[in-house]
Amino acid sequence: MTTVTSPLAGRAIGLAAVPDPVFSGAMVGPGTAIDPVREPSDAVSPLDGVIVSMHPHAFVVVDDEGHGVLTHLGIDTVQLNGQGFELLVSKGDRVTRGQAVVRWNPAEVEAAGKSAICPVVALEATADSLSDLVEDGDVKAGDQLFGWR
Repeated sequence: MTTVTSPLAGRAIGLAAVPDPVFSGAMVGPGTAIDPVREPSDAVSPLDGVIVSMHPHAFVVVDDEGHGVLTHLGIDTVQLNGQGFELLVSKGDRVTRGQAVVRWNPAEVEAAGKSAICPVVALEATADSLSDLVEDGDVKAGDQLFGWR
């Protein structure tokens, strides 16, 4: 069982509430989403593993069991071309749960006209492989979002 924890502090809202049909329709995979606190913060790794994909607005960590988790910082934030995002690790780095990966400011993302909502998605998973999915309530970085078996 892989435990996936929140990369951010904020409010869990579930994927269905994400203002993007690719995420809200779980086409990328099942999971949840965080409406982050509007202050400069570090997005942290949701599990122990290796960074296999690293962009200013999104990163994927794969654990030793092969479970990949996508953290997407905001919606349509690829259009910001990295502005307002600072990468703290590199593709190929081994990270531990809670380690800072990207520094960003959700308020700046909103000021640029984008949604700050952050999907946290289990890649190549089925909905029934996730348990204890958190889809509402306040969360702190490091709080459990779901289990993956």
